[in-house]
Amino acid sequence: MVELELADSARFVLDRIEAEPGFGMVTIYVQDTDDDAPDALIVPVGSIRRIELRKAAEQNVAFGFSVPS
Repeated sequence: MVELELADSARFVLDRIEAEPGFGMVTIYVQDTDDDAPDALIVPVGSIRRIELRKAAEQNVAFGFSVPS
């Protein structure tokens, strides 16, 4: 499981992250854990305070990176 914390202390469990739109910005896609949570956010890389990797409660969760098509 990947959890991301922003400089304003907002925390999100990530589904994936993309290097778009670029120019110091990335798009983070949030897992649907809360109805109020956004589906995706475009944030400056400098606003990312912490990225935490930890074992998820479910054992069948795969984590990895893929090459863009």
